[in-house]
Amino acid sequence: MSRRKGELSESGIDRGWPHQVAVRASATKGAQHAAALEFCKNLSLAPRKHSFRRDDQDWNVWCFAEEAHAQAFQREFGGEFVTPKTRPRWPG
Repeated sequence: MSRRKGELSESGIDRGWPHQVAVRASATKGAQHAAALEFCKNLSLAPRKHSFRRDDQDWNVWCFAEEAHAQAFQREFGGEFVTPKTRPRWPG
């Protein structure tokens, strides 16, 4: 997948924001997405997210620089912790 000039690469996100929580995309849609963004307002959230597909479900990966922030997010919105090495990738 290509990116715009100056946009963070996937590996750049993984280096700067290694504490990652995968949440089903359907769990953070609409009002829930707005609530998640508001919750993260003062946290170390990356400017971009990763995403992947597993078992016919789309997942968004919320990436944080600080482990405590990722843990707080996971307690609030659920999901599972993933690492750059264990996170599934989009095919292709």
